[in-house]
Amino acid sequence: MSFVVESSDADETLAPDVAPEEAARLLAERKARAVLEQHRGEELLIVGADTIVAVGEGGRALLLGKPADAAEARAMLERLSGSRHQVVTGVCVARAADGAVFVEHERTWVTMRVITPAEVDAYVASGEWLGKAGGYAIQETADAFVTALEEGGFDNVVGLPVERTRALLARAAGA
Repeated sequence: MSFVVESSDADETLAPDVAPEEAARLLAERKARAVLEQHRGEELLIVGADTIVAVGEGGRALLLGKPADAAEARAMLERLSGSRHQVVTGVCVARAADGAVFVEHERTWVTMRVITPAEVDAYVASGEWLGKAGGYAIQETADAFVTALEEGGFDNVVGLPVERTRALLARAAGA
């Protein structure tokens, strides 16, 4: 079994009122399928993952993807300041040999302390928010804003729940 690393330009648009869990699974599957189409029939496994930050629950949750610019990053951080929000990562493993897909998600509840305006300014100026769902990277300096994690783990908030991914890879490989 071989592995390749590729990115996909999968469609990231979502229907209104989609629940965070469904959104994360759907986006992960789109990414994996986009790469699968380029490698169908080959003996390899493809991993697609996507992380959503959501304030609230269900179809009424406010979904925060990657901010488009510094102003949007600032707005996201201000919205998350002092919140308990969820980070949901969808993971899809596609088996290129036969096109089978295996999709799951993991949720972590993140509690953030109140972030001061000066801290928001400094964080946005750092650029760490670039390409990060919700406009923050817990694996970098934004960990200073986090006071608690519940349910899922740190690796999920980073963007890839390792144990869940390993289990999906094992299922896809038939182990």
